[in-house]
This record gives sequence, structure tokens and C-alpha cells, in this order.
Amino acid sequence: MTNEANFSPTIQWDFGTAYELFISLHVLHNPDQFGIRASWAAGVRSRIPAAERKLLEDVYSLTGVPMSWISNLPMPKDAITALWALKQIPSSQRMIKLQEVDKPCEDDGTEMSAKHKQFNETLLRIADSRQWTLQDADFFMKVFGKKPGRSLKRDSLERALDWWSRPDELGDGFLSALQSYYQAFFEEEEKRIRPALQAGLDHAKDLSTRLSVQELFMELSQGVQLGEEFHASRLVFAPAFWTTPLILFEKLDADTQLIVFGARPVNMSVIPGETVPDGLVRSLKALADPTRLKILFYLSRESLTPTELARRLQLRPPTVTHHLSELRLASLVELSLEHEEKRYAIRKQALEGAFENLTSFLQNDPTRE
Repeated sequence: MTNEANFSPTIQWDFGTAYELFISLHVLHNPDQFGIRASWAAGVRSRIPAAERKLLEDVYSLTGVPMSWISNLPMPKDAITALWALKQIPSSQRMIKLQEVDKPCEDDGTEMSAKHKQFNETLLRIADSRQWTLQDADFFMKVFGKKPGRSLKRDSLERALDWWSRPDELGDGFLSALQSYYQAFFEEEEKRIRPALQAGLDHAKDLSTRLSVQELFMELSQGVQLGEEFHASRLVFAPAFWTTPLILFEKLDADTQLIVFGARPVNMSVIPGETVPDGLVRSLKALADPTRLKILFYLSRESLTPTELARRLQLRPPTVTHHLSELRLASLVELSLEHEEKRYAIRKQALEGAFENLTSFLQNDPTRE
């Protein structure tokens, strides 16, 4: 863990719904990872014309969220700004510009910088040479095969690489698909979530005046301890709605770390019109499992690694990792990385908050706006 006495970064803030334009698509293509109903996510994607929807489904596993590119957009840094900026890039360079920097890590820093570099270099080479090899496909299968909950089938990967070997066609198609998504869904969604994002940013700024850097990071990440992987002289925080409670983070340069933190209010759902808050559903779902209750029992006494928990529960490590992911998604456990080893502990305050949210929901009329 980072020693606070020797770590005093400058805190900066960023804001823009352009982050959510890409993040929401990322979530819609990986709904299980973010606790979203797959049927609802598929319904939203179905609003995009078939050809463009197919392109996004084929390539989004390799594109992800271009956080560095978004961070450099001019204000107001909204969806229209992002679409305008993309249109200014020549078709053949459009996707390359989005991939010029390391891909962002998701919540726990499982990707290593060496893999990041090879990932991007391989995509750039494929776009430049207009072809990919079986060795390229093998590499990407190994990368995605190590990411829990994000398995990628070989034929899906090869379709994505086919697109990358046609950069002009991909650049035009991706922009068209993004514009269609904006018109079909995100234009209205942007209006809905903007006030929540602004409130989340204002709350974070207020916390920064009262908390240490370590405490602020723990609050905004909803359970991730500030470790060496986040060490930078500048920390830039930006609020997100769709990824709550998880974080995305990316090294912008040698001195700057960007952290996009979940800022969706506990009384709101990611699904428009849904009156039952996501956080409440996730908490109750996480608690309604005997194995996860046993995990919380052990973590309430000491912090443990997945391997240590697996031994105590006499379960396979992948099974324990799955349950820990559900608990993390419900913000009921905190996570620290020690020498690239994940260690978990219970978040007692969050557990108490889950019961308070249930009480509040039962006492109020969820149909009243």
C-alpha cells in the first residue's frame, strides 16, 4: 500500500458526458460484468441499425473506452463534441487515434503494462499491414482468456481482427455506428444522467476538502485502496454513471493518472424508468447466497486473498473469484493490491448502508417522481 506520508499528489477534476457515450456502450456489450440485465442491454443495442450493431458487437471487445482521447477533448466534452472530434480524423486513422495509448484498466489493475504495449502495437501493425496472423489471434485469446467474466470466442475475435485489417472501412463504420447509437438512445440518456454526474462531481470535490488522499480514493472507488499502481504526482478524477460502483483508470502520462469513478446515486437505476435502485438489488442479490455470506463472515474477521478463502471454503479459486466479484459489484468488500496479489476485506459501513437503503425504499413510494 502507498505510504501517505510520502505520497501527496495534486488532485484535479474532469467532467464530460463524452466519457459516458463510450462507457455506456462498453457496459451494454459486457452487461454481466457490470450487473446489468443482458436482455435489457440487448434491447438497447437492437435500436441501432443491424449492420452498425453487428460492427459494434464485432469490434467493441478490442476498442474499449478511449479515456485518454476523451480527456483531451475540448469543453463541454459532451457526446456531440466527441462525435465532432472523431469526424475530423481521417477514416483510416480514426480507430488508431483512439488506441494510441494503453487501454484503461478496469477496477483492479489485472492487465500489465507490458501486455498493454503489445496489445496496442499488435493492433497498429494489423491496421498498417492490412492483415493479421494466427499468432495475433492466439495472443488476443490469451489476453482475454485471463479476464474473469469476459470470455471471448475465437470466431468473434477473428471477426474483430478482420475489421482491424480494413481500417478505412472500420473508421467510417464505427463513426456511423456511434452516431446511430447517439440518436437511438444516448441523446436522451445524456440528459437524464448529466445532473447525477454533476452532483457526483460536486460531492467528490466536497469530500476532497475533508478527507486525505487515501480516504478520498477509497470513498470514490467504493472500496479500492490506493496502492502503488495508482501512484502519480497528479490524480485526475472524473465521474461516471454507468460503471458504478466500479472504476476505470488509465495512466495519461508519467505524472498523471486518470480515475473515472462511479457516481450513480444509490436511489437511481442504470435502466431508465426503473424504480428499484441498482445498488439495492445488487446488495440483496449478493447477500442471498450462502457462499457469499460465508465469505463475508471470514472477511469480517481479517482480510484474505482469494486463494486463502478458497482453502477455507474448500472451493475452487475461480468459484471464489466469481463470488468476490459479486460482492465487489455490491460494494460490500474492499480491495487492495499487494505485490500484484488481491486482498479483500469487508466494508462494514457499506453493509449497514445496504440495510438503510432497503428501509428507505420500503418506506417511500417508488412510483412517485
